[in-house]
Amino acid sequence: MIGPYPTELIDVVRLGSGERVLIRPVLPQDGQQMAAFFGSLSAGARYNRFMGLLGELPAELIHRFTHIDYRNHVALLAAIFVGKRELAIAEARYVRKADGTEAEFAVSVAEPWQGQGLARRMVGKLTCHAASSGVERLLGETLATNNRLLHFARRAGFHTRASELRGVQLLEKLLTPLRGISCAEEALAAA
Repeated sequence: MIGPYPTELIDVVRLGSGERVLIRPVLPQDGQQMAAFFGSLSAGARYNRFMGLLGELPAELIHRFTHIDYRNHVALLAAIFVGKRELAIAEARYVRKADGTEAEFAVSVAEPWQGQGLARRMVGKLTCHAASSGVERLLGETLATNNRLLHFARRAGFHTRASELRGVQLLEKLLTPLRGISCAEEALAAA
């Protein structure tokens, strides 16, 4: 069952560079944009994101990344405008596990846009949305060599530990219920 489009996650932010970036939930028609985004990442960045070699994203994966239900799978796209066209520069998502109280998250930011707070903003939005939807723990995994993501995760309040899989680190963050306030109010209180 598809939930309502989460308009509360739409935002326009200004990065440290001064660039205005639109953050919005992913739509089914974002397939080409998503494919172009992942295609623009370096081989190393794709390796870190998918923990393996991956050239072009298969059509099946693009479909899965863009046809989401907004209840158990929530994904955000960050884009700039080049002329009148959107150009994706980052994506972040969470997918609930079967029990509904845990969700796996992932985030990717194109290399020229890293270090400007975009991942922090996107994962913050997802964390707040997940907490308000009953998710109690966000989980992730990354390669032990992905120092940029490990540093980001620790700064964002995730605990890290070695996985049973050699060379993989597990990320975990316990979420606090919002107790009747909105994500926008939570963001203002945290600022």
